[in-house]
Amino acid sequence: MAGSTPLAPMIGPDSMTPHTPVRSPKTAELVAGTLRRMVVDGQLKEGDFLPNEAELMEHFGVSRPTLREAVRVLESERLVEVRRGSRTGARVRVPGPEIVARPAGLLLELSGADIADLLVGRAAIEPMAARLLAEKGDEEAFAELEQMLDEHIPKDYQSDRLAETTGDFHRRVVELSGNATLGIIAGMLHEITVRHHAFLFKERRPVAKNDYDKLMRSYRKLIQLIRSGDGDAAEAHWRKHLDTARVLMLKDIESVKVRDVMR
Repeated sequence: MAGSTPLAPMIGPDSMTPHTPVRSPKTAELVAGTLRRMVVDGQLKEGDFLPNEAELMEHFGVSRPTLREAVRVLESERLVEVRRGSRTGARVRVPGPEIVARPAGLLLELSGADIADLLVGRAAIEPMAARLLAEKGDEEAFAELEQMLDEHIPKDYQSDRLAETTGDFHRRVVELSGNATLGIIAGMLHEITVRHHAFLFKERRPVAKNDYDKLMRSYRKLIQLIRSGDGDAAEAHWRKHLDTARVLMLKDIESVKVRDVMR
């Protein structure tokens, strides 16, 4: 057509050849995409059941095999849960950070990451989260952290739940900051970090009463600072806390690999 602009120069001379096919999405992918968007937009919420097959087939104008393929796509993404043999159908399950925790752990293993890498990564995000929590947090968030210290973390410094519960405290500091990106990263690192602490406490260096008391005082000081709204002080305190803990916990095991504590 006269005056038309060739497509290839618009994209780039090396980006397109006459024999490069443009892949069209499969119908099942389009159906899955629409249902996924309904979850993201809140039209379908946690615990909701998808409409029955007959309704969905009529709505989308697709066959039963195509619809079931679309549901399998969502199931693989952990967005729905399908109970085989149930008449209730697929149920929406909004995933949390755990959906990326295990793949991330595998990638860290494959990359040869050691525990020092992991703790440096945690120290890069938690102090900023403490600042955000001090500047934007509310009484409900502060009260939750205090309740964790009073009720969730064991009073017995030799408890086998200490690694798990202190890990929960660190994760919640980040999640309550209100920054979704930091919260997802913290959740992703949580399982690996907790396993490292459990490995350390049980096999290498049991927690002493004096260290436990210092830990709890540091946690309470953090809550005091975020309650005061002093973002600078909260960030500085939490950075110092994590730096000190990292030095102590890495002593003599700097080269321990992530895979050694994930087994």
